[in-house]
Amino acid sequence: MARSEWQKSSYSGANDTCVEIRTAGGAIELRESDDGETILRTTPPRLAALLRAIKAGEHTR
Repeated sequence: MARSEWQKSSYSGANDTCVEIRTAGGAIELRESDDGETILRTTPPRLAALLRAIKAGEHTR
């Protein structure tokens, strides 16, 4: 399966400091729009688990 195009949130507007996402085969890739060199790769279930944990307050500063 081919890689999709990078997408960023519509909430970011013209701001170039946001997280972009795309699908790559069965994986999900994430990167910062201002640093395209570093790409994090994960699976949909793992990303969903991370988002649930963040919403539950398990990952705070």
